[in-house]
Amino acid sequence: MSSVLTNILIGLITSLITGTSVWLWQRAKSASVGRRKAAFFGISPGQTCLIILNHHHRSPWTMAHHDIRALLEVATLVDQLGGQITVEAAAEIRGSNGDRTEFCIGGPETNQRSAGHLAYHLPGIAFRPFSEQPDALAIVVGDRQFLWTRGEQEYAVVARFTPQGASRPVLLICGQLGNTNRAAVHFLKNQYQDLATSLASTERFCLIVRVSATSVYGHELVQLEQDVTTEAFA
Repeated sequence: MSSVLTNILIGLITSLITGTSVWLWQRAKSASVGRRKAAFFGISPGQTCLIILNHHHRSPWTMAHHDIRALLEVATLVDQLGGQITVEAAAEIRGSNGDRTEFCIGGPETNQRSAGHLAYHLPGIAFRPFSEQPDALAIVVGDRQFLWTRGEQEYAVVARFTPQGASRPVLLICGQLGNTNRAAVHFLKNQYQDLATSLASTERFCLIVRVSATSVYGHELVQLEQDVTTEAFA
């Protein structure tokens, strides 16, 4: 075999080995990222995940547009991680989430299960009711209030905990309005890697996230405002 053909053959073999190695490395990296993401959200392949629906604040039989989008975002997340989806209305479900990871979406005025989770598991968090008062919909943590300012700044509570007797966590998403529920889901999906390294624990946490310039950017300009885990679970 001539030296030219030998060099070509060696080059092809080297390229094949290099390409295969890169493909295997990328696949391993993707699998590792997927495992970390699944661990953060508490989802295993084939596992059933429970999504709890809230309702429109003016009607128990409808959902707000942004809450529907939040539901779809969660459903897409579960599907990407290989989970199965069960959807139930807050007014119809009783008891523990058991062996199902639960995503409970909506504040206490539109989701009675959220109200129960807050009262029983996060007693350090309170929501002011909707009214004509300046503190309407404010989220209260200790002596601090996170005030709702339409179109400028809005807030949501994002928490994870595992109820007594359950083997899977609850992820609670309580925004002041539907847009903030959607923003909180968007925040979790995009920031889970940073949260996994910065939080003291991913098994139990409670965060306040801030949504800014909602009249311009909708649900997308969202960031961590404060970690209130200690106060929330106290």
